[in-house]
Amino acid sequence: MVPTLKIGKKKLNSNGFVNAYIKDSRRDVQYDECIYLLFHPENLDAFREFLDEEYERTKSIVDEYDYENGFVVVVYKLDEQFKEDFQLIREGKYSKTSEKFQEQFPKFVTIEKDKLKKEEISLQFRVFNKTSDLQEFWEEKIGVRFTSEQEFWEGFHEENEILNLDDVKKKFNNKLEYESK
Repeated sequence: MVPTLKIGKKKLNSNGFVNAYIKDSRRDVQYDECIYLLFHPENLDAFREFLDEEYERTKSIVDEYDYENGFVVVVYKLDEQFKEDFQLIREGKYSKTSEKFQEQFPKFVTIEKDKLKKEEISLQFRVFNKTSDLQEFWEEKIGVRFTSEQEFWEGFHEENEILNLDDVKKKFNNKLEYESK
């Protein structure tokens, strides 16, 4: 859902974007039809500049708040024009989303491995279009034949889409420990 916000991957990554969620387990107040973007910015001045630019660029920001250990959440209202598409995603009907919605996601992504860059078809494109390579991957992995009516991606599980900062911090700390070795 993040690409529908039109922020830009480079801007997100340079500002410490961690992930996006539909709710925040620590908050009493939850915003409907919103997305919670979690950041862990290294440079707070640059992040503040990014946030100021976002407030100028869009009226979709409904809240922002800080957590311990330098984590920041920015809550965006989802674009109303894709309301039906968001519902289809929640139902796991990825290939049924509108063409206009699918166009918000890149067809190709650049993968960098061992300092080599390679362009590949994006996962979202594969899921939306039920590509044969994705079908073959899952059929081999789980040993089940798919029909043309089935989606080639697992369903939307709300519990996996809720921000649990304690879990994020554990993963984040494990990643930092791994990178420092």
